[in-house]
Amino acid sequence: MSIQLRQICLVARELDPVIDDLTDVLGINACFLDPGVGAFGLENTLMCVGRNFLEVVAPVKEGTAGGRYLDRRGGDGGYMVICQADNKVTQQAVRQRALDNGIRIAHESHRDTWNICQIHPGDMRAAFFEIDWDQQADFNGNWQPSGGLQWEDKVDQSVTVDYQGVELQGLDPVELADLWGKVSGLPVDRNGSELSIRLNNITLRFVEATDGRGPGLSGLDITVANRDQILDRARRRGAYVSDDEVLLCGTRFYLHQV
Repeated sequence: MSIQLRQICLVARELDPVIDDLTDVLGINACFLDPGVGAFGLENTLMCVGRNFLEVVAPVKEGTAGGRYLDRRGGDGGYMVICQADNKVTQQAVRQRALDNGIRIAHESHRDTWNICQIHPGDMRAAFFEIDWDQQADFNGNWQPSGGLQWEDKVDQSVTVDYQGVELQGLDPVELADLWGKVSGLPVDRNGSELSIRLNNITLRFVEATDGRGPGLSGLDITVANRDQILDRARRRGAYVSDDEVLLCGTRFYLHQV
């Protein structure tokens, strides 16, 4: 069984200013617009982070799940952890473990060559956990939510290289980690007070919510090749926090120099 992080989704009140911030500060390129999110009252843009993806969605009408999430967390922030399973058996096992633990499936779509399963963010106590299956099973290639392979010429790793980790915060990080472990089927690593789950390519970290925003996807660990450029552009845009952290779309980006 192998589960790969392929995409992170953030949610924002306004799409364009956030995309401008992310592409400029992180040195990444927009690669895909998905008209299908219009069915959920949203608009979006995807960007390449290495050979994985960062998506931002924004509500375009009232009464959307994204809009309610913005209200609940008091503004822009992390929204979805979107993963690719190595095969359909792995994906369906995650789905079944969610149901066995009384956790709702918020949305799913079954196709001959590609399945989506979105596990409810309220029940996961932090964010959507989406687990997708693609018949091609290429963790570094074809990804249907980004249009297949048409994004490859947009990859630029000269500034931001890739994801290294995801920070999920909760009122009780021990319970939160145990829940994500039960659903994913992966072990929780305990190193003193540090709690984590290792996916194929990144580490999920579980921390206590201390910023007044409640449970949620609070931060991203990224490997970077040009920290100085990121910090310089973050200062210009009011996103600088420290030499190791910038704040974009209400999300903490922790910088790890390669």
